Amino acid sequence: MARKTRRAGDKAHYPEQSVMSVGMAARCPRCGEGRLYKSLLVPVDRCAMCGLDMSFAEEGDGPAVLVILLLGGVVAGLALAFETLFHPPVWLHVLVWLPVTFGLSIYALRAMKGIMIASQFKTRAAEGQLDIEDEA
Repeated sequence: MARKTRRAGDKAHYPEQSVMSVGMAARCPRCGEGRLYKSLLVPVDRCAMCGLDMSFAEEGDGPAVLVILLLGGVVAGLALAFETLFHPPVWLHVLVWLPVTFGLSIYALRAMKGIMIASQFKTRAAEGQLDIEDEA
């Protein structure tokens, strides 16, 4: 049975969504049905299906750094293997690896940002605040 989650101000209950599945599918972290992005990498302001306000989604550099490091290593390794096996001219490397790198990086960035946004929703992550008590 799916667990029900409720955030402050929610009037309805929604089944708990898997962070990985909604992140990879670029779906709303609350209902799992609404679209997460209004364009290639820009999150929507509000879910069209359940009305979730996406202002909690902090767009940091974490997913971009992770994608650059992981994808850079994978593509460089594949390019080296390609060079070792086939010895193609440089123009063929450019013709093959530029589109592959661009396509994989866009997909990976969308997925990593989606996973990050879903994780922030699930853990109720918010901007840090200081607790200042008057000592007077």
